[in-house]
Amino acid sequence: MSIPPLVVAAARASWRWQWRQLMGGLGPADAEGNYCRPASPFAAVPPLPADAASPDGHVLIVGRSCPWAHRAWLTWALRGLHNSIRLLVAEPDPRAGRWRFAEPFEGASTLAELYRRAGADPRQRATVPVLFSRGSGRIVLGESARLIELLNHWPASDGAPDLEPEALRPAIGRWRSSFQEAVNDGVYRCGFARSQAAYDRAEAALFAALEQAEAALGAPGAGPWLCGEAPSLADVQLFPTLIRLELVYAPLFGVSRKPLWQFPSLWAWRRRFYGLPGVAASCFPEAWRADYFGALFPLHPSGIVPAGPELATLVGALPVGGPQAPSPP
Repeated sequence: MSIPPLVVAAARASWRWQWRQLMGGLGPADAEGNYCRPASPFAAVPPLPADAASPDGHVLIVGRSCPWAHRAWLTWALRGLHNSIRLLVAEPDPRAGRWRFAEPFEGASTLAELYRRAGADPRQRATVPVLFSRGSGRIVLGESARLIELLNHWPASDGAPDLEPEALRPAIGRWRSSFQEAVNDGVYRCGFARSQAAYDRAEAALFAALEQAEAALGAPGAGPWLCGEAPSLADVQLFPTLIRLELVYAPLFGVSRKPLWQFPSLWAWRRRFYGLPGVAASCFPEAWRADYFGALFPLHPSGIVPAGPELATLVGALPVGGPQAPSPP
C-alpha cells in the first residue's frame, strides 16, 4: 500500500523542521546557512609554565575521533613530550553529548566536571583538546590552534623538531590560516550547511585549498613538506582532516567531488606524514567512523556505521591506474 502524497509531504515538512532544530544544537549557523564554529573555551594563550619540564606535571586530554585534538596529539608525539606531559584519552558519550573518563581524573568522571572544577562557566562546552596542570589544578589552554603553538615551545629533549622555525613562520602561518578556514572548518561547513548555497561555497573553498596545496607540493624543486625539507605545524594541521577524508568526511559531509587519489602529491604527502614516528599510533579509523556515524544523528539518523576503506589502502601506493605521485623518501 502506497503512502498518500499528502502524508509524505507532511512528514517531509515535519522532518525538515526537526532537522533544523537538531542542527541548531549541533552547530550554530548564520542567516545564510553557513556553519559557524563556536569559540573555544580557555583560548587565552598563557606564558610557558614555570614547571613545564616537570615529569608528569601536565596532562594533555584528547579524544580519538576529534580532529582538533588529533593535531595536539600529533605535536605531542612528534616532539616527544611524553616525559613532561601525560596523554589522557577521553571517551565519547554520545547519548549524553559529552566526553567522559574511563577512570575518574582529578576527582572528575567527565570533562564537563573537570571544566567546572577548573573554574569554567557551566554554560561552556567542554571540548578536547585540553592541557591541564596537575600542580595548579587548572586548565592551561583549550584552543587547539594555540595549543599546538605552545606545545611546539614546550621543553623537549635534544633533537626534538621545531615545527615552526622563525624563518618559515610567515609561510607556515599562511598555510595554517588557509587550512583552518577552508579545510579543517571547511569539511564541517559542508556537512553542517543549512542551505545549498552555503554548502556550495564551502565545498568550492575546500577543493580550491586542496588544489593549492597539491600545486605547491608538486612544483619543481618543492620539498617533501608544505614548507620545505621538514614537517611543520602546517603539515600537522592538514593531516587530521585528510586522513579522515575518505573514511568519514566524503560519505558523511558530502565532500566526494574529487577523491584524494586524484591529488597525487597530496596522496604521497599523506603517506609520508603517516610514516613519521608516533603518527600511526594516533590514528583510530574504527573509532572515527563509529563516533561520527553513530553520534551525528541529524546527519545520519539510522546510526548505522557503513563499511569503508581500510586505512592501509589510504596510506599506501596510489590505486592502479591513478595519477603518478612521487615516492616517499
